[in-house]
Amino acid sequence: MAPARRVLVPLPDHDFDVTEVAVPWRMLTDAGHEVVFATERGHMPAADPLLLTGVLFGQLGAAPEPRRFYGDLTLTEAFQKPLTWDAVTPSDFDALLLPGGHAPGMRQYLGSGALQTKVAAFWALQRPVAAICHGVLVLARTKDPATGRSVLHGTRTTCLPKYMERSAYLLTAWKLGRYYRTYPAYVEEEVVAALADPSHFERGPRVLSKRGTATDHAPAFVVEDGRYVSARWPGDAYLFTERFLKRL
Repeated sequence: MAPARRVLVPLPDHDFDVTEVAVPWRMLTDAGHEVVFATERGHMPAADPLLLTGVLFGQLGAAPEPRRFYGDLTLTEAFQKPLTWDAVTPSDFDALLLPGGHAPGMRQYLGSGALQTKVAAFWALQRPVAAICHGVLVLARTKDPATGRSVLHGTRTTCLPKYMERSAYLLTAWKLGRYYRTYPAYVEEEVVAALADPSHFERGPRVLSKRGTATDHAPAFVVEDGRYVSARWPGDAYLFTERFLKRL
């Protein structure tokens, strides 16, 4: 068994994706690793509530197992008493995991210059990094101090594909407005613009509903580039974490 590692998971105060946080937390802790959460001011975070109850007519939310994992997670001291972003010392951690989420509260995390400074320092350590869905935006927006380019420049990655983001928005806009459109630009567009070459972006097989599970990775897709692992959406969370675990 690999030695226990400390994994940093920054979060916004609210609106992160249930599955993209709870599944990695469960799998990492079950493997003996320590997951350390951090929010901007050290407040206990909360997931997007619609993903717990069902976004539209009880559909489009998190699956039952990730919801159970999230319930367990909320009872832990690590989740209830996170670090502040300012208190994070990147070298104290062995790995970094950046979850996603699309609701408005995510902008606190996705657009934070203070958090990007910490992420840039961690990236420079050459330690394992994982990002899923909108979490890839944090890396796309994080600049390498030496070059002024995104830390993803020269790296292969995936993220939330435009067709997924657009489909979810068109399906729900009549009821939820821009709930599924976090920013005017699509996530894929911003991530691709940060890369050295558009060919470094991998969209993966087209999928709209079927999700991977702990025992079935067939619908899931991840991109691996050295120490870096990325995935598209909650349906990839189990495979994403499994591949991340191998780097620990």
